[in-house]
Amino acid sequence: MSAPKGLPTVPAYALPSEAEIPASRAQWTLERDRAALLVHDMQGYFLRPYASDAEPLPGLISHIVRLIAAARAAGVPVFYTAQHGDQDRRDRGLQADLWGPGMSRAPEHEDIRPELAPAPGDFPLVKHRYSAFQRSNLETLMRARRRGQLIVCGVYAHIGCQLTAAEAFQRDIEPFFVADAVGDFSREKHMEAVAWAAAVCAVATSTARILDRLT
Repeated sequence: MSAPKGLPTVPAYALPSEAEIPASRAQWTLERDRAALLVHDMQGYFLRPYASDAEPLPGLISHIVRLIAAARAAGVPVFYTAQHGDQDRRDRGLQADLWGPGMSRAPEHEDIRPELAPAPGDFPLVKHRYSAFQRSNLETLMRARRRGQLIVCGVYAHIGCQLTAAEAFQRDIEPFFVADAVGDFSREKHMEAVAWAAAVCAVATSTARILDRLT
């Protein structure tokens, strides 16, 4: 029997506390002049599985709002990934086999949450694959601005966020995986993604720690 396609309903769960973030193998220190922020897939379609009035969504959005504000104030470039609706099957590729046709062009699917929306000077990127680096000019834009560190927040932790962090590492860009500013299908998957990133390719960190470095 084949697995169901489409996104699951996400049960309420608490974002990880500072004490729950595992120690990281990497010991990089975030530097404002080298850092960029990535807001990953915070579109209506990908946030529909969450209850609007239950964690993790309110906390997730609140933390990302603070990260965006601090990045802009510090002159740190802010990048966004966002998919287009009604994708051509040739562009969607194998993702259609796992997740179905994806979002439509309806604003409630395509739009990034208003409180997180890009501002003039930010960098929206069109998303076609799990990793933000695939079929985008993210690395080129970062290198042109002498940015060799990437702060990763958004959804989903064990899919696009994790693979973006892994690909950043493989491109010699230091990833910072913000454990309480990513969301996932469950707390178990969330914590597994944080632990994997910390052990393999990234500094697992918190919103508070990032804000301390940016401000």
